[in-house]
Amino acid sequence: MHRLARRRPGSGHIWALRDLTFDVPRGSSLAIVGSNGAGKSTLLKILARITEPTTGYADVAGRVGALIEVGTGFSPELTGRENVYLNGTLLGMSRRDIDSRLDEIVAFAGVEQHLDKPVKWYSSGMYIRLGFAVAAHLEPDILIVDEVLSVGDLAFQQKCLGRMGELAGGGRTVLFVSHNLAAVSAICPTAMYLKAGEIALQGPTREVIGRYVDDARSSARVEVGERMDREGNGRLRFSHIRVGTGSSMSTGGVCEVALDYASSPASASVRVGLTVYGALVEPIVHCSSDQTGDAITELGSTGSFKCTIPRLPLLPGHYTISIFCEIDGEIADWVEHAGVLEVVEGDYFGTGRLPSQAYGMVCIDHSWTSEPNVLAPIELRRSAS
Repeated sequence: MHRLARRRPGSGHIWALRDLTFDVPRGSSLAIVGSNGAGKSTLLKILARITEPTTGYADVAGRVGALIEVGTGFSPELTGRENVYLNGTLLGMSRRDIDSRLDEIVAFAGVEQHLDKPVKWYSSGMYIRLGFAVAAHLEPDILIVDEVLSVGDLAFQQKCLGRMGELAGGGRTVLFVSHNLAAVSAICPTAMYLKAGEIALQGPTREVIGRYVDDARSSARVEVGERMDREGNGRLRFSHIRVGTGSSMSTGGVCEVALDYASSPASASVRVGLTVYGALVEPIVHCSSDQTGDAITELGSTGSFKCTIPRLPLLPGHYTISIFCEIDGEIADWVEHAGVLEVVEGDYFGTGRLPSQAYGMVCIDHSWTSEPNVLAPIELRRSAS
């Protein structure tokens, strides 16, 4: 995207993207990684012609199939079938071409029973399935996919990743935004790391991911009260995060995470939570007050939220913690990778054994039983000679 002078934002505006210049060769696959608020989705919207840049331009050669938000390109009053034809027409395809691919699109999306219903009645999962099927099967020259695929179930995510791999291998251009760095590595040989709206690094995917992970870990070691890369309206600000007594937590042990804050004293509806991320910045565990039904209705000028995990289910390793607070339905403060969680080996099951990390990073309470089947006795008879 090359810069070109246009209108300038007024005071108080924040640049979502700034001074980006890059090229994506035809037929290549580019992953775009970065923390929330880095500008990834804004960049994709500009490339898909959904958003006009304040300054600069994007030169896109070819038909674009984009899946950036739930329902992108769909008319809610039209049926699923009608939206398939509408999107195909916008991509410049003939009715005959769309007819030839309709069955494949519908089968991929799994919406056969709902194809002739208005899409406004679709669930978010159905929207995503049909939206991706349309974007990926109507032969776009460029496929743009945002993290929106996380709405679908695991089986469908695997189908989507497989389809993107086919398109990438078939000479189509793919732009892929995801926090699933394993999927990014499998599909895209090159990547671009966006940080605060600027390109921090572009090159081989492994190198870019390594830089991104290192930055996330470094950020987690900066005192949360000093962090400037945060989102929210400021009604509350986190000032400190404390994990246990400051020492490492053990698998199966009690884990307490305290979030100190400063705020204007008020009666309000408060939702607070945290997400634990693994070594590849993949989300592992999410905890929030609304999930547990713990109502928080009062805020002091200063205070502390405390999350208690009675038996930490995480296997030994290095994790980071992102935190957020929502007041009266609006984000007050949200800090990605605000703290570090070091987990050491513990006796979670009381057997002295832990599962291999090859099977995941979380322990689950479970038990096994065995019951033999009771079979009727079998009478053996010797055949007459």
